[in-house]
Amino acid sequence: MTTLDNRERTALLVVDAQNGAFERAHQRDAVVSRLGGLVEKARREGVPVVWMQHSDEHVARETHAWQMVTELTPGDGEPVLEKHYGDSFEDTSLESVLSGLGVGRLVVVGGQTDWCIRSTLHGALARGYDTILVGDAHTTEDQTAWGAPPPDKVIAHTNLYWTYQTAPGRIATTVESHDVEFGRPRSGQQ
Repeated sequence: MTTLDNRERTALLVVDAQNGAFERAHQRDAVVSRLGGLVEKARREGVPVVWMQHSDEHVARETHAWQMVTELTPGDGEPVLEKHYGDSFEDTSLESVLSGLGVGRLVVVGGQTDWCIRSTLHGALARGYDTILVGDAHTTEDQTAWGAPPPDKVIAHTNLYWTYQTAPGRIATTVESHDVEFGRPRSGQQ
């Protein structure tokens, strides 16, 4: 259903699975475990895995916070792209990497829900990608001190609204990790 021509492949997009994003994350270990399972499934099925790695004035390159969580390691040949904004497409080579791989459908996982995950979901859908959020494979930290809802509510709300997101000629939905199918959905299926 993607609006991108000749882009039939699916990729797993792992957003900011870094120490800084995950050290205080809600249900950190469970989410990291599900991320690992999805990465392994994608690799077994020959699905490209693309990793995003955030840096900015709060997360300096080459620091502990910038490094990927120890449980997850990008494989040989898997793109690791640096980003500086919430949207993984903004001012990065992500679009050209996905185009080169023939990808028109993204399965999105990682952190943080209320910043980089949401921004990347919207950025992908607006650029013509079918965009699937894995509802139990993204997380965020507690920001209630600054007026945000508790992290479980942020995650639940994001899962809810992405389930009903629409755009002409594209699929946007939320699935649980055990329901992820990297093959293309049949017409009319989400």
